[in-house]
Amino acid sequence: MLRLCTARTCPSLIGSSTSKALSPPSSSLSFATLRAMSTIKPWPSPMVESHGDYRDEAYLEDHIGGRLYEKQHSLPRLPIPSISETISKFLPTALPLAKSEEEKDTLIKACEEFESQAGELQQRLIERRDGEMKDSSWLQLWWNTLGYLQVRDPVVVNVSYFFQFSDDGSLPQVAPSTKSLGVLRAASLLYSAAGFRQLVASGDLPHEAIGRKEPKTPLCSAAYKYMFNACRVPRKGEDSYKIYDPALNTHAVVVVNGKFYSIDFVEKESGEPLPLEVLEDRLQQCVEMSKSGPSLPMLGYLTSDDRDICADARDSLLRAGGSKMEEALKVLESGALMICLDENEEPTSKKQTSEVFWTGGLNSGHNRWFDKSIQIICTKNGKAGMNGEHSMMDGMPVVNFCDYVTKTPYAEVSAHSNNKLSAGGYESAADNVNDIFGDLTTELTAPGSNISTLVEKSKANFDKLISAHELQVQSFQGYGSGAIKKMGYSPDAFVQQAMQLATYRLWGEQGGTYEATQVRPFLHGRTETTRTVSPANSAFIKTMGLRPKRDEMDASKRTEKLDLLKEAVTSHVKYIGSAGKAMGVDRHLLGLLLSAKEGEATPALFSHPLYARSKTWRVSTSHLTHPRFDSWGYGEVTPDGVGLAYSIHPNNCMFCITALREQGGWPERLSSLLEEALLEMQTLNDLHNQPTSKL
Repeated sequence: MLRLCTARTCPSLIGSSTSKALSPPSSSLSFATLRAMSTIKPWPSPMVESHGDYRDEAYLEDHIGGRLYEKQHSLPRLPIPSISETISKFLPTALPLAKSEEEKDTLIKACEEFESQAGELQQRLIERRDGEMKDSSWLQLWWNTLGYLQVRDPVVVNVSYFFQFSDDGSLPQVAPSTKSLGVLRAASLLYSAAGFRQLVASGDLPHEAIGRKEPKTPLCSAAYKYMFNACRVPRKGEDSYKIYDPALNTHAVVVVNGKFYSIDFVEKESGEPLPLEVLEDRLQQCVEMSKSGPSLPMLGYLTSDDRDICADARDSLLRAGGSKMEEALKVLESGALMICLDENEEPTSKKQTSEVFWTGGLNSGHNRWFDKSIQIICTKNGKAGMNGEHSMMDGMPVVNFCDYVTKTPYAEVSAHSNNKLSAGGYESAADNVNDIFGDLTTELTAPGSNISTLVEKSKANFDKLISAHELQVQSFQGYGSGAIKKMGYSPDAFVQQAMQLATYRLWGEQGGTYEATQVRPFLHGRTETTRTVSPANSAFIKTMGLRPKRDEMDASKRTEKLDLLKEAVTSHVKYIGSAGKAMGVDRHLLGLLLSAKEGEATPALFSHPLYARSKTWRVSTSHLTHPRFDSWGYGEVTPDGVGLAYSIHPNNCMFCITALREQGGWPERLSSLLEEALLEMQTLNDLHNQPTSKL
């Protein structure tokens, strides 16, 4: 099997479509301003198991209909660039990473020969696009299977990502005596989530679109089918994804202290959320039930391991519990979403909170089911965020969801739901909480059962994986997008140059750099790579030097540095514009390589060390700016690299940096270097623009 990528080798999380900061895609939407007008139509079948081909579930889009899917049939197909276009873009991004002149010369020769060597591969790729994949994207099936579902690495760290929401200032200053702030926050988010789920499931959610002018460019909505009532399922060799009929499955899954419960959270007929107080009571009942009852193995760990180990563990669960276990797993997998109540966590800093939301850390890893598409996490002190599994869905649809659920604070949700509560007719919390694995105590703890042993082994592997990683959050307060625009730069491209300078100073050399760029204007499009490395930014960072010099007094040197910075920014803006039109190089080169038949000779370029180095993403970056996100992030994609998620707010910047601990504190060191690079670049512009004194 060809190992294509995971988040470790080919990140594709968010995907900026332009060089401008991403804004919330539905900033005008909240449950107070937009409600589903339609009911949810029952699906033709209660469950669909996806094997990575978006075409297989496309009929559901026609069945659901509505504004969400109204543009699907008119979206253009993912294009295939010419070989000459791809090579002309590729070569400048690779040459700066050469170790010698000989390496440069041999790469240039390999590129010159590539068009003749890859002509047949290009023709096969075109035939694939126009033939078997004519009603889809030529890439999506390869990407979803080889890039995600077939990869055996654990999803935690390697695939999963997290968002940390800003605090809700409308929560009580002191938690009530009967409920934690985490329970209150979770109930509020669940209430809002019910509204967004109803919009998606009914098709009433407006489709996303980008552009400043009307008519705006619509984006593909295929991913929304894998948002709710969805779960990745471990299988030997290749996982699958189960999506369940939302009309039949009106429950959420709640996990507390490693124990799993299901609660109804919407009205069965209308799909409207239950009153906030009812949700609070049901969540609190889950907390109380988790404190008593039999001690069960912490089954959540079984979703954190190597995927074949996860598959074996799932089979063991089914053998141990039979039809009862099959039904329990169905309840868990079919839940609209998961609420993780981390009642043992009270983080205060962004770093501590990010660690909880990213992996659960050493204290709360059991309080997750990492295969669930969406997990909302709330700590005891009211911090909130989410963890996402994105094999079938990239980040922007989830940002749309998170924008909606965080828009309305707790106090407004409470006021909005009071009328419902006064209507009455709601049963007690105890009658509406189902202990998912409660009837399986004997099967899970029997002397002959190996479930506890499997859990212990997966926990040991999880602890080892988590302990091997570290994370740092840099909240740079010096300036943000407002000041960068006044300097005359694209904020995204400017910050990319700062990251190049900082990593250059960290390693003493430049590394291959990836910025995720969405291509959802195309049917079943996901992401393309924006390559940050260019001759211009290579010259810029080398001119800036390995040591900071914030007081450059030589006017000619300042001019040289600024000219190179402007050229680097311009180059980046141009590249990201091409990538957003699916005219980058990495997906095309991948498609050509995958078009080769087994045992067939491939073009020399594919075996060139500089080609490999240029797509080894030592700096894996992705840009997302949201006013209600304090942090967000994901893991590094190569052992000698860093994960670098970032946000550019009007007056500040945020960076979340991840790396292996064995690298000797890269996140903390890079955090300082980023701050220094940004300050140095600001000073460089300020000094250059100072008025010259006249005598």
